[in-house]
Amino acid sequence: MKPTVFIHTNHKQMLGALVSRYSLKKHSRDPDAFDVQLIEARNYPCLLESEGKLYRRDGEMRPWLNNDLQSFTPLRFAPPELMGYQGRAVVIDPDIFAVGDILELLQRDMQGKAIMCRPKSGRKGRKGAWASSVMLLDCAKLTHWRLEENFREMFRPVKRDYMDWISLKLERPSTIGQIEPEWNDFDNLTPNTRLLHNTKRKTQPWKTGIKIDYRPADTFQLFPPRHWIRRGRRALFGDYKFAGTYAAHPDPKQEAFFFGLVRDALREGALNEALLQEEIEQGHLRPDAMELIRAA
Repeated sequence: MKPTVFIHTNHKQMLGALVSRYSLKKHSRDPDAFDVQLIEARNYPCLLESEGKLYRRDGEMRPWLNNDLQSFTPLRFAPPELMGYQGRAVVIDPDIFAVGDILELLQRDMQGKAIMCRPKSGRKGRKGAWASSVMLLDCAKLTHWRLEENFREMFRPVKRDYMDWISLKLERPSTIGQIEPEWNDFDNLTPNTRLLHNTKRKTQPWKTGIKIDYRPADTFQLFPPRHWIRRGRRALFGDYKFAGTYAAHPDPKQEAFFFGLVRDALREGALNEALLQEEIEQGHLRPDAMELIRAA
C-alpha cells in the first residue's frame, strides 16, 4: 500500500477538502508516489447514530451534533485502521493546504515514534496539548486506535474525554515526536510554510460574509463574559441565530493563495463550476467566489 494522506471532513467543509487534495498533488515532485483519500463523516454510522447524545468534552457533558462545522474531528484516528495497521500515513484537516511537498513529511525519519505532530499554541500548548490536525503516523504502532470503539467511549462519562483524546493526552508521551511548525502553520504563510492551516474558523477565506454555522468553543472563565453571552444566546435562539458572519482573513495573501488554488483546479478539471455554485447555494462558499477566482 502506498503512503497515504487522509483528509477528514464533513459536508460543510467538503470544498476545503477537495482544494486540499488538489494542493497536495500540485505541489509534490512525485504526485504518484502517494495516495490521497477523503474520510467523510457521512460514512461513519457511529457518528450519525449519536446525534444529540451527551459526550464528555473538557469535563462537561455536551450533545453530539453532526451538523457542527467540525463534527469530523474524531476521524483523525481512523487512518491506521484504514491502512490495515501498516505503512505510513498523514492525516490533515480539510482547511489545510499544501505549499510544499508532502513527500518530505511522509518520508522523514520518525526515529521510532508512532506519531509526529506539533504542539498546540497558546494556553493549550503550555498544558501539554498536541495539534492533532496534522499527524504523521506509523500505523503499525497504533493498533490501539480503533475509531468506533474509542468514539463510543466518549459517551461514557468516566471513560474518555474528547479534549484529552484530540490533544493526544491519552498517548504515551514517549511515542510522540515533534515536527516543525511549518508543517502545520496556523494562519501563517511565509516562504518556509509547508502546510498552511486556516485554523481560525471565523476567518476561513472562502467563507467571508456568509452566516456563521459553527458553535464557538465554551470556556469556564468568568471573564471575559462572552462565554455566558454565547450560552444565553444559544438557549434562547439556537446554535447559530445572531452568531454573526464570517470575517475577512487578516492576511490577503492567504485569501489569494486559496482562490489561486481553486482557479488552477478548475483549469485542470479537479473542480467544476457546478460544484462551486452548489456550495454557494448551500451557504458553504462566499457568494463572490467566482469573481475572486477570475481575479486570482
